[in-house]
Amino acid sequence: MGTLPVVFLMGPTAVGKSALALEIARLLPAEIVTIDSAQIYRQLDIGAAKPDAAARARCRHHLLDLRDPATPYSAAELIDDARTAIAQIRARGALPLLVGGTGLYFQALEEGFSPLPATDPHIRAELAAELARSGVVALHRRLQRLDPPTAARLHPHDAQRIQRALEVERLTGRPLSEIQRQPRLPGLTERPLKVALWPPSRAWLHARIEQRFRYMLAAGLVGEVLTLYQRRDLSPELPALRAVGYRQVWHYLTGEWSHRQMIEQALGATRQYAKRQLTWMRRHFATPALQLTADDDPMQHAAAESVVRAVERFEHA
Repeated sequence: MGTLPVVFLMGPTAVGKSALALEIARLLPAEIVTIDSAQIYRQLDIGAAKPDAAARARCRHHLLDLRDPATPYSAAELIDDARTAIAQIRARGALPLLVGGTGLYFQALEEGFSPLPATDPHIRAELAAELARSGVVALHRRLQRLDPPTAARLHPHDAQRIQRALEVERLTGRPLSEIQRQPRLPGLTERPLKVALWPPSRAWLHARIEQRFRYMLAAGLVGEVLTLYQRRDLSPELPALRAVGYRQVWHYLTGEWSHRQMIEQALGATRQYAKRQLTWMRRHFATPALQLTADDDPMQHAAAESVVRAVERFEHA
């Protein structure tokens, strides 16, 4: 083979991306770049579905365990680190295989992105307290005064994005809409080979989500979160601990939810997250070169062979 392309492998949570990536790496000289906002944090292992030692021994992984959970890691940092990893992989003559479910990161890598400040846990905590005290409508009204274009674009009940817009204004003194009009930081200089891995049905994916979460509980997820909970420098407002699964177990440890409620809340949140991922893929993951349907083959042999053939065709296109 000549120069191998950069591959984007995207799909919803629990669809089998990691197993497929490892099988691709068995067939091609590849290294995996994890495009995941939770796996970059140390101590987030079980709940983040981080590859274990055996998987890392089979294939070199990048962007794992980069940051302590107390220190937020911005999307801009992730994109910059991903670009560095891609260059290193290409220098070794291997296939950069970018694997994840966060569509905005893939879009930023392909198209570039606006330079935004990293999150600030203290401001986040203040806004969260205000949200609990006054409600999301009050925060949206404030955003209408400070940044009318962003307020008009966001749904009045989109608490997460409203808080982020207010946080950006607090950190920079400038509205988010103004910053987003600045020249974008560059993405990749080459066209990626985009691969989408779809579930065969919603019921199939929901069953996989439940199976995986119950496996995480059996593997010690509550104990993992308890270790984080006992640290005095962590709070549920930090980006690391807002990850699906960690947030719900944290509420269980505070006594807010029973064990049964924690499971129900975690499964519900994960299903909603998967739905958002699939919606984004349909709207924005523009015409992947290869669309695959996941199945119950844990190694995804046929899908991996399809990716290899697509790499060969893409290489000579």
